[in-house]
Amino acid sequence: MKEPIYMDHNATTPVDPRVVEAMLPCMMETFGNAASRTHPFGWAAAKLAERARELLAAGIGAQPEEIVFTSGATESNNLAIKGAAWALERRGKHIVTCATEHKAVLDPCQALARGGFVVTVLPVDALGRLDPERLAAALTKETVVVSVMLANNETGTLQPIREIAVACRERGALLHCDATQAVGKIPVGVDALGVDLLSFSAHKIYGPKGVGALYVRRRKPRLHLVPLLDGGGHEQGLRSGTLNVPGAVGFARALEIALEEMPRESVRMTELHDQLDTAIRSRLEAVTLNGHPTERLPNTVNLSFAGVDGAALLVGLKEAAVASGSACTSADPKPSHVLLAMGRSKELANASIRFSLGRSNTAEEVQIVADAVVREVQRLRHDSPLWRGRRS
Repeated sequence: MKEPIYMDHNATTPVDPRVVEAMLPCMMETFGNAASRTHPFGWAAAKLAERARELLAAGIGAQPEEIVFTSGATESNNLAIKGAAWALERRGKHIVTCATEHKAVLDPCQALARGGFVVTVLPVDALGRLDPERLAAALTKETVVVSVMLANNETGTLQPIREIAVACRERGALLHCDATQAVGKIPVGVDALGVDLLSFSAHKIYGPKGVGALYVRRRKPRLHLVPLLDGGGHEQGLRSGTLNVPGAVGFARALEIALEEMPRESVRMTELHDQLDTAIRSRLEAVTLNGHPTERLPNTVNLSFAGVDGAALLVGLKEAAVASGSACTSADPKPSHVLLAMGRSKELANASIRFSLGRSNTAEEVQIVADAVVREVQRLRHDSPLWRGRRS
């Protein structure tokens, strides 16, 4: 059976061969523990890890000492939100976030709520954007942490982080940003954004799974977090555990490649995005584009098909590997919380497909997938009494 065309790059990406090449020596030659400071094997591993830290820091405009290695964005988000909340709970116990955040942000916030914190979850508009003025109005003297993502994983919508950062600074609240979907796809600079904490991960940018990073601002003033893990005090005391040196090296190489290729890939992704969107919506009626039409990632297309069951469409769409929402909630039969928060009905949310393009995709593949989508939607609508009733 021929493999489907992969268009689920927001879920994960294949590891770039250049990244594998950079990682292999760390597994077989420079295999030492970076915390072993009494012999050359440890020294060599530590040198590789610190070079990786420097490259990741440079990629987001940070300092090397502001990068903490983690197991991925979920851990980074938990460390940022819980660590900052616990560190500041004597000052206040109010957390603010957004309804369209990833579960890796919403769930830690709810865990804090069970521990006595007050959590405000702000709504978004029909395009998935959070109003900075609404956020500013929600902040109080008790607010200690605000968490808003840069780019949504399901729709690609970009949030106005700079404006949100201004409001947070005025109230003295820390701003955490989950930038997992943005880093490597669009320019991301921590100073330009004005964030205090920023999460990102390797496997979204053609790096290995199981390694991520958290930017923790160390300047004006130094930011303190309570660690999630105890046991050795690695990563400046913020993340105990033997450092994943091969993962760190691969992560850094992946980001280095992504930044080198970003100017060209951004243009190419935008062209493919527009081609896919037009090839589908110009031939089918009652198809809704979910997300902001311009303030968005260049690679993400999320469409809702009225009168169609999304699960049936995914099953019938054998030509493409796509998703109905976040990979982390794909086993959950409930409609996407992101689309519901944007005002979509349960029926329309359940009839939605996310196409996330990547380096391997071509214009020819986009056309093949668009043709298959049109064919399957027409077939499903032809057999649907709900669609026929809608038309009559």
